Formats: sequence, structure tokens, C-alpha cells
Amino acid sequence: MAPGGRSDREAFAHAPCNSPKRGLCFAHALHSRGPGARWRRRGGRGGGGAAAVADAAVPGACSPWPHAQPPPRARRGTPRYEDAAPARQRRARSDGHASRQAARHQMANENHRSPAEEVSLMSHSPGTSNQNQPSSPKPMRLVQDLPDELVQAGWEKCWSKRENRPYYFNRFTNQSLWEMPVLGQHDVISDPLGLNAAPMPLEGGVADASVESKQRKRRFSEEVPPSGNSVKKPKADVPGNPAAQPVPSSPSIPGTSVLKAWCVSPEDKQQAALLRPTEVYWDLDIQTNAVIKQRAPSEVLSPHPEVELLRSQLILKLRQHYRELCQQREGIDPPRESFNRWMLERKVVDKGTDPLLPSDCEPVVSPSMFREIMNDIPIRLSRIKFREEAKRLLFKYAEAAKRLIESRSASPDSRKVVKWNVEDTFSWLRRDHSASKEDYMDRLEHLRKQCGPHVSAAAKDSVEGICSKIYYISLEYVKRIREKHLAILKENNISAEVEAPEVQDRLVYCYPVRLAIPSPPLPSVEMHMENNVACVRYKGEMVKVSRNYFSKLWLLYRYSCIDDSGFEKFLPRVWCLLRRYQMMFGVGLYEGTGLQGALPVHIFEALHKLFGVSFECFASPLNCYFKQYCSAFLDTDGYFGSRGPCLDFFPISGSFEANPPFCEELMDAMVSHFEKLLESSSEPLSFIVFIPEWRDPPTPALTRMEQSKFKRHQLILPAFDHEYRSGSQHVCKKEEMYYKAVHNTAVLFLQNSAGFAKWEPTPERLQELVAAYKHSGRSLSSSSSSSSSSSSSSSSTADKERELGREQSSSRETNPN
Repeated sequence: MAPGGRSDREAFAHAPCNSPKRGLCFAHALHSRGPGARWRRRGGRGGGGAAAVADAAVPGACSPWPHAQPPPRARRGTPRYEDAAPARQRRARSDGHASRQAARHQMANENHRSPAEEVSLMSHSPGTSNQNQPSSPKPMRLVQDLPDELVQAGWEKCWSKRENRPYYFNRFTNQSLWEMPVLGQHDVISDPLGLNAAPMPLEGGVADASVESKQRKRRFSEEVPPSGNSVKKPKADVPGNPAAQPVPSSPSIPGTSVLKAWCVSPEDKQQAALLRPTEVYWDLDIQTNAVIKQRAPSEVLSPHPEVELLRSQLILKLRQHYRELCQQREGIDPPRESFNRWMLERKVVDKGTDPLLPSDCEPVVSPSMFREIMNDIPIRLSRIKFREEAKRLLFKYAEAAKRLIESRSASPDSRKVVKWNVEDTFSWLRRDHSASKEDYMDRLEHLRKQCGPHVSAAAKDSVEGICSKIYYISLEYVKRIREKHLAILKENNISAEVEAPEVQDRLVYCYPVRLAIPSPPLPSVEMHMENNVACVRYKGEMVKVSRNYFSKLWLLYRYSCIDDSGFEKFLPRVWCLLRRYQMMFGVGLYEGTGLQGALPVHIFEALHKLFGVSFECFASPLNCYFKQYCSAFLDTDGYFGSRGPCLDFFPISGSFEANPPFCEELMDAMVSHFEKLLESSSEPLSFIVFIPEWRDPPTPALTRMEQSKFKRHQLILPAFDHEYRSGSQHVCKKEEMYYKAVHNTAVLFLQNSAGFAKWEPTPERLQELVAAYKHSGRSLSSSSSSSSSSSSSSSSTADKERELGREQSSSRETNPN
């Protein structure tokens, strides 16, 4: 029985039906007739049964007349099957002929309503609500010749047997229309006032081009001003939100393919709201003040998933070769991060064609790799906390030195010196059992000074062989990658040789790198969501990026890419970009994080406000704050706003921030590049450089900048008193976004005369910059979590800081104290 004492069939019959499928609706065919229809009740056994018979059907929803009412329910306390025919007849006679004429006139108006009015009426009809909807037989489905965007939005084309004509039904909102729906037509459930609806086209179906152009230029990264927090809350207009872009009359919408990959239809605002970034660590609305000379497009080959997959497989093999050579020849594990710094150092001098692997370097032996391997011979020295650890380390070093000198072709004098010092150390260890930790460390330092030069001379040839072997394997891999890439271009009739276009000799604001060779068609790439992480997969190889940073890549791509207005190649290029950085910095826990560290958001805000900084010299699409930046790879990053490598970027004027990876050769080349730019330009030019303050021994880059004539001021930020943003911020947890610096950081202002006059580092500005470091991004992140989770996250963050400290100082560790 239904509520109110009625039978289920009566409740079904009396429920309002709002579907246009009148010929298929059981309730309508049995009980409704249209406006002004009379309801007859026939007597039956037990007091009579109630039934209504339909007179006619009208196009539109089952009840398109707003004032039509279903038959009144029986009041409680009266017989449910009371014969009401006399009362109905008396009311009908009192209405008279005038009421019937009014009903006919109303039906005529409804049947001859204009198509626009009818669509407007139906879109606002009660049929858009899914509450109290009567179930109806499954409608007849037609062959779906609708655009893909409409199908993704839930629309189906059905056939009305009663009206003998097709109609359109939305299975998500239960909305029904006679005319084909238009993308962007607002949903009366999620947007009853139509505030986010697309503008209706003008007469003739053509929208005003100027209006559409203005709407397309809306800024997609508008955000509220910062309120002292380390993150910025987005205001509106984010990727995935249909209101963020105008919807033309055609179904081709920029970014629609991306929305399909998210399983969200362009007009489903409720689901699209889930794609809003919850936290923003960038400001893409800041315009650049960097001026350059117009430059020709680059002849680097455009990225392709098949080529990038081959490159990643070969790099993994090269890393494995490096590990095996270190273990077999020297009996040590490869120094942590040494392979990553080798690639950074090689790219400073490399003139080859591959964007990642070196293939044309001079000299062949890498100074960076050679130095780091030699530092770990005969064993790697670690920081010591306890007395027993110091004793054990001293014993291991003496034993390893003796074993190495006996197994290598060393001179007799070297063998004699090493053996004598090792035996003396063993006898001291057996004799003195009351030595402290400091005694053991002093003895270890003495042993290193006596044996170190002889051990290094004996291992030199072997270590150089490791470095050269890795380089020549890389050279062979580059040839294989190049052949694969050229074969793909040949299959698509694309020439790898293009004529250099004419470039006007004029000054322009910097713009993203352009490629001269067109991109071939790219294969499809899959993507799905796991919680707040976007998983992008190609041939079983998956890379991940958080939802917020996927939205950031979407914005950068929309700002910068000029050859893919339909976003058809967006996902393949995202996969190539993520795979490239994953291979460059390794797949180990926290590996490469220190090399990709970025300044906190508060510092970028202060630099822009105080010194007009609008450009990053060392960044990536993943960790950049501005939309204009230099990065390591112009082929994958150019589509996302990169201006190319910093050493190949020649600005005439502007204010820049430089936080290079902690590779000594790269930092030294950076100083040479900046000094040339400052010397050659008379326009305002400023570089604010952040590098570690390594004093034991001092790095050439730090020494040269401190002695440079362009140095205007220098700040020293104490260790553990300032923070960096994680290099893996696009995949790490919120509580791991920031980590304390384990060494001092030197901040140097390099400016020419015009730059100093415009952006002088006055005491007031410097004081405000230092005050910006007082805002801790880590404390803000941890405050939003619960006390139980914050305790566990703090321990993991501490472990991460210790790991980063070992990574960043491994290449310079000379004293284990």
C-alpha cells in the first residue's frame, strides 16, 4: 500500500509524470488527458473504483501546462471508493461552455508554440527534477548519431511512438527535449539561475565574434590575494570547470578530450567542481618583464611517447651498468645522486642532439663523477654519532685501504706507506680500549691523510675507466634513440631538416620556445584518477601527478602551446614530460628531490613585490612559480611555457631569480653566463642568486660571485632556519611539501648599474625579504592535519631532511665529523 491509504497502483497513477515520452508512459496513458480534461469515477464493487481516461496528447512533457493539476486525493476519514460522479457533473455544468473554450484555446497555443519557446519551457519544466519520478517502460533507443560530447554528458536520442518523432533524453538529469541540446545549456538543478550558462547565439546561429574573443581571453588562474599563508586559494575558472571557457555552438571545445579522460562531461558542473585545485603554489597571472631579441625556432625534434619510452628504458639500463661497474671494480655502491649530477654536469659541455643523454662532450671523463667516486674509495665515510660507530668505521677504512693497495698496481713506496699505517692503526685499536669517539675520529683523519693520496693514485685508472665506459655506452644509446625518432618522422612524411626562417632583429618580451619541425601524430595515452592523483599510462608504463599539478599543467599548456588548440596531444605530452623528469632524477625514495628544490611561495611573492622578479632561471613546469621560466628540456617543456635552458637564454633586461641545482660545474657556468649578460647590456638587468654556502672547500661559483664587480649585496641564511619546497612536490604528501635546509644559503644580488638603480637591495627591502622567511610553509601544512597524523608526518619529514642532507652534501663530504 502507498502512503495515505492508497494502493500502489493508485499512487503510481496519481504521481505527476513529466517525461515527453507520452506514448510510452503508463501513468499518462491511463490517467491523464491534458488541460481541462474531466475526471470520471465509476462505481464498483465495494464502493466503486477510481480511474481516469486520457482524451488527447500534446507535444512536450507529459504535463507541460504549469496549472494542470492531478485529481484530488481522498481525504482521511472518508471512504476511499466514494462515488464522486454527481459532484463532478455539477462542477462541469457550472463551468459551462466558456471553460471548455478556454481549454481549447490554451491547447492551441501550446501546440503552436515557437521552437525556442518550447525548448525554454521544457528546460525549465518539472521534468528536470528526479524527485518523485514515476518509473516508465524503457524507451526505444535510436542509433546514437550524437556528438561525443553530448553522449559523454548523458544525452540519448529516443523515439516517441505517440508523436512519431525523435526526442532527446538525459539519463543524468532526466531532462527531455524535442530539439537537439546545445553544449553549455545550463542545468536547472546545479545552476537554476543560469549564471554559468553559455550565451545564446544570435539570429542565424552565429555568435558575436568579438564577445566570444573577449570570453576566450578570460584569465584561468585568477586567485584571491594571499593572506599570509603559503598557499593561494583559487577563485574561479580552473581546468575542468565548463564556466572557465566559452562554449561555441559546435561540439569542438578546447580541452574536451582532457575532460573525457577525467570521465567528466564539459557541462557537468557538479562533477567538474571536483577538479578544482585545492591549493595553489604558483601565480601564473604575473606578466614578464624579461626582454630578449627575437629568436628562430629550435630544430630539436618534438617529443614522442614511443621515443621517450625507449629513452627511459635505456637510461635505466645505463644506471644499472653504472652500479655494476662500481661494485665490480671498486667494491662500493655508486655514490648517491652521482649519476644525476653526472647528467647535469655533462649537459653543461654537451653539444649532442639528445636532450638528456650526453653524446658529444669534452673531456670524456666527467670531473663530477670522478670526484664523487674517489671520495668513496676505499669506503664511504658517513657522519658518526656514537663511539662504537667511530671505532668500527676506523677499522673498516684501514682494512679496505690495505686490500685495495694489495690488489692494484701501485708503486713499492705506496704499498709500504699504506701497509705501515694500517698495521699501526690495528695495533692502536688492540692496545687502547678506553679511547673516546673524538680519539677514533682523530685517528681516522690521520690515516686518511697518510694513505689517501696513495690509495687515490692506485684507483685513478680504474675510476677513469668507469667514467669513460658510462659515457661511451650513453653515446651508443643516443644513436639508437635518434634512429627511432627519425624513423617515426619518416613514416609520417616529416623532414628532419628545415630551412631556417628569417628572424627580425628586434626586441620582444620573452616567449616560450618554438620548435621548427612539426610534431607527428601522437598515440593515445590513458589516464585515470586514484584519489587525488592523476595516473597517466602508456604501454603499461605509468607516471603520476597530483590533481592540483595536473590542473597547473593544463593551464600552462593553454597559455603556451600554439599547435594543439583542441588539446588532442595534451596527455601524450604530459606523459613525456613526467617520464623525462622521472628518468632524470631517478626512481629511488627521495632521489633527486634536493636537485629540484624550489623557494617557498612567500619568498617568490616578496621577490616580485620588492625587486620586480618575474622570471625563474632554473625551474620546470612542475615546480615553477611564474609561467615564464627556464628549464632543462626545451622539447618537452616548451609546450608548457619554458624558455629553454638558462645557459641558452640571453635576456637584455629584466629581473630574475636563480636557484640552480647543486652541481658545482653548472653553478660555475651560470656565473660566467650572468657576468657576460651584465657586461653586455645597458638596460636594467638583475639576478638574485640562491646557492648553498659551501666553505670546506668553497665552491668556485660562490668565490667568483663574492669577488664580482656586479655584486651589490649578499645575505647568509642560517641552516635549519629556512626552508625549501620539495622537488617532488607534484606527487608528495602535503606534510612533506617543505623541508629545512641542512646548510647555509647564500643570497647574492648581481646587477648592472641600471638594474641597481631600479631594483636596489635597500636595507628596508632586505629586511622585508628576510621577514618573509619567518613564514613556515611546513607549520601551515601540519596545522591542518590532526595531532596523530602530524606526529607521524613530522618523523617522516625529519627522515626526509636527513636524507636530503646526505644527498646535497655527498659530493662535497670530506670530513665525517
